[in-house]
Amino acid sequence: MRIISGKHKGTKLYTLEGEATRPTLDRVKEPLFSILNFDLPKAAVLDLFAGSGALGLEAISRGADEAVLCDNSTKAIHIMEQNVDKLQERLKSRILQKDFQAALELLKQEEKKFDIVFLDPPYKTDFALKASKLIVQYHLLKKEGIIVIETDRKEEVKTSIEACNLFEIYDERKYGRVKLIFMKQKK
Repeated sequence: MRIISGKHKGTKLYTLEGEATRPTLDRVKEPLFSILNFDLPKAAVLDLFAGSGALGLEAISRGADEAVLCDNSTKAIHIMEQNVDKLQERLKSRILQKDFQAALELLKQEEKKFDIVFLDPPYKTDFALKASKLIVQYHLLKKEGIIVIETDRKEEVKTSIEACNLFEIYDERKYGRVKLIFMKQKK
C-alpha cells in the first residue's frame, strides 16, 4: 500500500499484517480521490475506521490541512503512528484510539467540523449508518461536507441511509466487491 499522489506520492505505508482489516486498494483509492480532488485543498478530514490511516494520509498528501485518524485497535494505532512519522505529518495528523461512538462524542465536545469523512467500518456491521447519524446529530459536518462510505453491501447500506432521510446520495461507484457511496447531509 502506498500514497498515490501529492507531496508524498509513491511512499509505501505500513499495513496491518494478518489483521481482520482490509486496506482500501490502490485501484479504489485512485478514483475515490479523483472524485474528491477539488474538495481536498485546505480540508479537515476525519478517517473514522482508519486502520493504517491510509485514507487520511492520502488526503494530507493531496492538500488537506488536517486529518483525524481514529481506530479502536492498538495494533492499528501503532501502524498509524509509524505512517504519520514516516511522512513527517505529526502537525497535520491527530490519532485517536477510541471506538467510533466515543471518538464522535469527543469531537462533538471539541466542536470540530469536517469537510470530508471517510467511513470504512467492518463490512458486516451497521456502524456506517450509526456513525453517519451521529455525525449529523453532533453537527460534525461543515455546510457542504461529504461522507464517503466504503462497503461490500451497497444496496443494504444505501437502503438504510435513504430510510433515515438525513442524507442525499450524490454518487455511487463499484470496484469489484467494493462499493463507494458519496453523500451529503440533506438541507
